[in-house]
Amino acid sequence: MAPAKATNAVQLLLGSTALWLSQLGAETVSASKAVTAHLAAKWPETPLLLEASEFMAEESNEKFWHFLETVQELAIYKQTESDYSYYNLILKKAGQFLDNLHINLLKFAFSIRAYSPAIQMFQQIAADEPPPDGCNAFVVIHKKHTCKINEIKKLLKKAASRTRPYLFKGDHKFPTNKENLPVVILYAEMGTRAFSAFHKVLSEKAQNGEILYVLRHYIQKPSSRKMYLSGYGVELAIKSTEYKALDDTQVKTVTNTTVEDETEANEVQGFLFGKLKS
Repeated sequence: MAPAKATNAVQLLLGSTALWLSQLGAETVSASKAVTAHLAAKWPETPLLLEASEFMAEESNEKFWHFLETVQELAIYKQTESDYSYYNLILKKAGQFLDNLHINLLKFAFSIRAYSPAIQMFQQIAADEPPPDGCNAFVVIHKKHTCKINEIKKLLKKAASRTRPYLFKGDHKFPTNKENLPVVILYAEMGTRAFSAFHKVLSEKAQNGEILYVLRHYIQKPSSRKMYLSGYGVELAIKSTEYKALDDTQVKTVTNTTVEDETEANEVQGFLFGKLKS
């Protein structure tokens, strides 16, 4: 009988211990609940290569075009490399024109996506043109559109008779000494083959003093990823709806006494205003 009672006691003890541990685990899980918030922009994720070019443009117009020459078809590697490898490749290309301090600033700009709104601005300008159907890149020559390189020469012949386009402050102008030239605006995604083909022809014409070459970012197929922004705080305010009965007279008395004590204790430039008041 004694061994049987002992066995029952052990089983009861183990059962209560398991119940206590399960309750403790439940309390731990419930206590560790947290609210995670993400802030997403209204536009899709923008390519880091374009954001890097905007960083270069902020440094100088010359650095922008030198950087552009080194990354003409860099976007091709994005299809075969991982995101991290492609990110390092962009930094390596940018490192040819930036010191270590500015490389760190570029990394910080990437982390907060500081230049993404600028890319979206150009994308919106391109949408207002609007772009021709099925074109990875296109040019606008005094309100005439084409996505065929062999049509550029024909559109330039009567460009002077058409209205000259308005250029924005953020437009990227190819370095030239002349301004009174036919304006050719290229809408393309830097680093793609379509961009490289147009850029080769337009840069040559700009160097010969035939046109004023302007580049605006245009992404034919925007990313399906959301544009998550960092560097912003989110506040979650929770209001308690539980009403508690308190004696208002006691609360006011305590508050007034505390305020008076604090006033008397305040010292400004050696003057005790509490004592002066009394």
